[in-house]
Amino acid sequence: MFQLKRRSVLQALSLVPVLSALSPMAAFAQSTALKISHQFPGGTVDEGDFRDRLTRMFAAEVTKRTKGALKFEIYPGSSLMKTNAQFSSMRKGALDLSLVPLSYAGGEVPEVNIGLMPGLVPSYEVGAAWKNAEIGKELNKLLLDKGIVLVSWIWQAGGVASRTKAVVDPEDVKGMKIRGGSREVDLMLKAAGAAVVSLPSNEIYAAMQTGAMDAAMTSSTSLISFRLEEVSKFLTSGRGQSYWYMFEPLMMSKLIFDKLSKEHQATIMAVGADLEAFSIKAAKEDDMLVATVYEKKGAKVVDLNAATVKKWQAIARATAWKDYADKSENCAKFLKLAEKLL
Repeated sequence: MFQLKRRSVLQALSLVPVLSALSPMAAFAQSTALKISHQFPGGTVDEGDFRDRLTRMFAAEVTKRTKGALKFEIYPGSSLMKTNAQFSSMRKGALDLSLVPLSYAGGEVPEVNIGLMPGLVPSYEVGAAWKNAEIGKELNKLLLDKGIVLVSWIWQAGGVASRTKAVVDPEDVKGMKIRGGSREVDLMLKAAGAAVVSLPSNEIYAAMQTGAMDAAMTSSTSLISFRLEEVSKFLTSGRGQSYWYMFEPLMMSKLIFDKLSKEHQATIMAVGADLEAFSIKAAKEDDMLVATVYEKKGAKVVDLNAATVKKWQAIARATAWKDYADKSENCAKFLKLAEKLL
């Protein structure tokens, strides 16, 4: 009996590599949970930074629709890896998913700097239109070629938190140490006379607290989540009018995505698309909320009007837009396609 049992066990074990080779997707599904990394403060599905909430909603819904076959672990606050390492890590398959400002990868893939091009996206409606327009299709194709799958298209308006004075017109930034958020925004600020500071949004608080930076441009949600009202006396809000819209999508490593079954791939993309309406609603709510948060702390809140936005856009067109288009034929094509939606 022992010999028979032993033989049966050995035969079964001999089949394991064969079965694994025949069903790599099944083997992948049995592996550890997919990791989602982002730089924003952590919370819950119902409370906190809406970008963290979105990743948790995404994880819960995908797990539900796949009946537990796909599970996720959320790592907020750059707790898994440094902010700027996320994009390249996804390309290599070392990170599964991330919600990160796409322009942060501009040094690696110059074309993606279009995701924070001042004045190019004037509203949420225009940003949302990118997905199915030529610019969106070309951007999606580029990222797939670079090993990245765009899962959920997320845009956010932004404003300016300042320690020293309100930033409204271009002449206001002359001599200020200010963070723009992308190379392109920095070019516009330099042309207006500012000294630019480059760092991720989760490092703004410390820089402003120590006086290493006078002001920072960032999304309305980050203006709230990173508690910048504690180190600011002025806020230029992004409600109504703004020349600062940032593309910060939920993305997935193509190497990891390709290991999933077609059914699971479809589920991920469907849930990502379903959450886009939530992201627009939440972003607009934060554009309004940020003014209230800063006013309660005693900060002076100002808004932009169409004429002021056009002043900034004119500087951007002559500096950031031109510089971007001159980088390559591909960048010039991307800019031209995006301008079609203006």
